[in-house]
Amino acid sequence: MELPAPPPLPATDRDGNALPKAIIGSRDRFPLLKAPIYLNHAAVSPLSVGAVAAMDGWARDLATHGVDAFGRWMAQRERLRARLAAMFGVNAEDLALTAGTTRGVLDVAWCLDWKAGDRVILFEGEFPANVTPWQQAAKHFDLRPEFLSLDGFGDGSGAGLARLEAALQGGARLVAVSAVQFQTGLRMPLAAMAELCHRHGAELFVDGIQACGMVPLDLAALGVDYLACGGHKWLMGPEGCGFLYVSPQAIDHLKPRMAGWLSHDNGLGFLFEGEGHLRYDRPVRRAASFLEPGASPSAGMAALEASVTDIHNLDQHAIFAHVQAWHDAVEPGLLDLGFRSLRGSDPGARSGSLCLKPPADVDVVKLLAPLAAEGVSCAIPDGCLRLAPHWPNALSEAPRVLAAAAAALATVRRP
Repeated sequence: MELPAPPPLPATDRDGNALPKAIIGSRDRFPLLKAPIYLNHAAVSPLSVGAVAAMDGWARDLATHGVDAFGRWMAQRERLRARLAAMFGVNAEDLALTAGTTRGVLDVAWCLDWKAGDRVILFEGEFPANVTPWQQAAKHFDLRPEFLSLDGFGDGSGAGLARLEAALQGGARLVAVSAVQFQTGLRMPLAAMAELCHRHGAELFVDGIQACGMVPLDLAALGVDYLACGGHKWLMGPEGCGFLYVSPQAIDHLKPRMAGWLSHDNGLGFLFEGEGHLRYDRPVRRAASFLEPGASPSAGMAALEASVTDIHNLDQHAIFAHVQAWHDAVEPGLLDLGFRSLRGSDPGARSGSLCLKPPADVDVVKLLAPLAAEGVSCAIPDGCLRLAPHWPNALSEAPRVLAAAAAALATVRRP
């Protein structure tokens, strides 16, 4: 099936008003966002007017043209695939567009060519999305999961990598790790981990949702074998959309256990080629897209492309530098208030999240409501206060964040 040209990214809203440009430090693309200071991009990002307009464009096209819109939005997904591939330094055919991080973890966990007794190395403190699927696969395929500590990563000591190498010397099939740890903001040394894995005959799987869209990642250069990511955090898209990267060297290690009708070569052909083309023996594609087994959330993919395009146009390196400057502006004042920062002492271990432990006499759970009352939206994963700004956050927010933190502490401590 030859696809028509995809619809262009919207330049106006549904009323014909020109959309504001994306500018680092400006919220003009987020006019509906209520929280005066939004620091929750590590949880769920708000949608820009560009993303909303893209979703509206899909809905109106479908409402107007029905099935005739189908090909245009399939072509849009191919354009999104190409944009993501360019962002992460890989080939488009190495990406599957998925329903998010968990979907990608499940796909690899259930499609790998496991052997009974294979070891899977996991890490304590990981978000459960990168643990539960491996545990369930372990039960089904008779695998041996093993947990390592995250101590010694991010402090420049090398102790974490030494511990990983010691574990790999005992033999392992796969190491699964998050690119950035959700509760501390610790950025993991993926290139060094991939090199260790390959030296000892293992593969590296990465949960990328706390990094992609904020931390610049060249997946081919890093040498990771698999990376799964959802679009609703740092990529600033909607929930239910994401991607899975499978390196060219790893694709033959996946069995098509999760294949569906659209996983076949020319899976759509029988719908358009006349009588006699319905077959059940077409081969499953040997590309990551075999993990796109059926219908996709077209509206979400349209919105994700709009958000990814903003990030691409602004440049990820510039975005990352801006967010580090934001952290630099607020971190010292928070330390003066008695918080303990978990930010990596090694700049290479830093991410988009600034995570802190509260003063010893303060319950972090009780801080959330007074911070929100002061106009600051943030999160408290696993007992840490997490501030997660993105490109729309202005450096001028720092004094208000510090004032809000001081007021929240006073509220919690008030008898």
